[in-house]
Amino acid sequence: MRKLVYGMNLTLDGYIAAPGDDIGWGVPNDELFQWWLDQEVAIGLLMYGRKLWEMMSSHWPTGDQQPDATPAQIAFARNWRDTPKVVFSSTIDKVDWNTRLVAGDAVAEITRLKAGDGEPMRVGGATLAGAAMRAGLVDEYEIVTHPVLVGGGLPFFTALDSWVNLNLMETRTFPGGVVMTRYETKR
Repeated sequence: MRKLVYGMNLTLDGYIAAPGDDIGWGVPNDELFQWWLDQEVAIGLLMYGRKLWEMMSSHWPTGDQQPDATPAQIAFARNWRDTPKVVFSSTIDKVDWNTRLVAGDAVAEITRLKAGDGEPMRVGGATLAGAAMRAGLVDEYEIVTHPVLVGGGLPFFTALDSWVNLNLMETRTFPGGVVMTRYETKR
């Protein structure tokens, strides 16, 4: 069975985007960006909801061609293009860059993909991840907390039907007071 990981940058008050989908507070320093690259290289399948897909696909297909791209950003862009992706959306009609589109039941498809063999999968986007969390499909949480309060926006965690107990697996501090905590779901 494949492991399903949900991880993103978030504010200290728990938001992945401030009002207006503003993520300007979460610009990673070089060390944090390298950590994210290391995590992504270990992932065999990326799963996105529409909003996160639109954000990622607006930059990373050509991210390695930007004149100010760092070696880690170049590697991230190339890995992003090469990694298989699934986008869950009923409003998009075309995807590119090693991606397939699923308009049907996201939980059923994630369950099917998780049941197979292979490298870990990452779910991204609050709505899609929330559905996977409520279905009990998330095995690991990578929470990268930035020292900023934005007071509202798009929350990292969704409302749940029941408690989810977790085991702390790792913590790490990055420059600027950013703290990564990694948890696994107790089964």
